[in-house]
Amino acid sequence: MKNNIKRLRKEAGMRQEDMAALLGVSRQTIIAIENDKYNPTLELAMKIARLLKLKVEDIFMLE
Repeated sequence: MKNNIKRLRKEAGMRQEDMAALLGVSRQTIIAIENDKYNPTLELAMKIARLLKLKVEDIFMLE
C-alpha cells in the first residue's frame, strides 16, 4: 500500500514528531509509514485521516 503522508504532513506544517505526538505513536512509526515500510492498522489510518481532515482513501492507495 502506498501513501502520501509525508507530503500531506508537510503541507499541514507538521514535523514527524508533531504528528506522532498527536496520534500517540512514536516518530519511528511515522517514518516507517512514510517510507512504505509499515502499513498502519485501520484504527491508526483513521486517526491519521481525521488529523489531516481527509478520507482514508485520499491518503492510502492500493498498489
